Amino acid sequence: MIYVGIDVAKDKHDCIIKNTVGEVVFKTFTIKNNLDGFNDLYQRIESVMEDVSKVKVGLEATGHYSYNLLGYLFDKGLPTFVINPLHTNLYRKSLSLRQTKTDKVDASTIASMLMSDVNLKSYSDTSYHNEELKSLTRYRFDKVKERAKLKTSISRLVCILFPELEKLVPTLHMNSVYSLLYEFPGAKQVASAHLTRLSNLLAEASNGHYDKDVAITFREAARASIGSTMPAKSLELKHTIKLIRELDSEINEIEEEIKAIMNTINSPILSIPGISYRMGAMIIAEIGDFDRFDSADKILAYAGLSPSTYQSGQLDNCHPRMEKRGSRYLRYALFNATIFVCHWDPTFNAYLARKRAEGKHYYVAVSHATKKLVRLIYQLEKTRQSYNKAV
Repeated sequence: MIYVGIDVAKDKHDCIIKNTVGEVVFKTFTIKNNLDGFNDLYQRIESVMEDVSKVKVGLEATGHYSYNLLGYLFDKGLPTFVINPLHTNLYRKSLSLRQTKTDKVDASTIASMLMSDVNLKSYSDTSYHNEELKSLTRYRFDKVKERAKLKTSISRLVCILFPELEKLVPTLHMNSVYSLLYEFPGAKQVASAHLTRLSNLLAEASNGHYDKDVAITFREAARASIGSTMPAKSLELKHTIKLIRELDSEINEIEEEIKAIMNTINSPILSIPGISYRMGAMIIAEIGDFDRFDSADKILAYAGLSPSTYQSGQLDNCHPRMEKRGSRYLRYALFNATIFVCHWDPTFNAYLARKRAEGKHYYVAVSHATKKLVRLIYQLEKTRQSYNKAV
């Protein structure tokens, strides 16, 4: 066997090649992060390689820095293992009490991990092509988070410019309200608006839901408003509404791409009541290849949803907390999906109610339901059955 350890960086990668007995075939060498560097690495591997199946290449999960090299190795058909940096760190510490960490040491550590065969799973075709879905779901997550901050700004600005408006509508964050505030960004502007123009704007933006009487109510409230007449705040309100609308358009475009990929994947987890293609896509994207995991508990650990354990002598932690390591995106998706599944599915609803009856806090009860959901998702993905058939 040939073992190749690679420490990935932005502009260069440090590599080492060892054989079965641990002898160094090629001392640690550095390749550039370009095609010439990749070819140099492959030529060295090829010079000592008898069979592709007799090679193991390992590198740390370093996000986008490793993606191009990973694709190159995958195209060459080399069995490649993506290792959690936390595992590498712990393994390195287990080899020596000295606090030694360099790129060359890390490359050697990765090669040693491959030799020890510490239950590593090779990077698969499914994982590689799943990167596009992961990229889209994370991009959408960031866009939605950005939009949420802007919506908070809208609430703040309305409280300054037209505080009475919030009590007249179900929510400030609806198209009719945004249309009103974009053209009349403040109580002063609404108060001086022509009634016909105001009525037509509201009727069109609300698809006929708001009529002339509502327009009169808004204008009367504006005339008695204590809202500020600060032009700077009005300008900020208009610009914030414009940014939210742009984000809405971008998020819709991202979701169309996600939906197209999910239709191709045809995952059985979408048959679970309460899991939409958005949340389902995030779960699928973050887990990747289910064959990497021997059990559902491994997925829970990967998401950081396993309880931490501490026991020493007579001391035993009786109130363990979730580890909260691993993918925060997966943890977010699973937890939020569980809330919807518990609402729409009778089995999960009853399970959540039972945990609540045991005296558990709501979020603790939801975390228990999350574990149940992960086991169900794992079963569905492994058997490729729909939820109805599985139960």
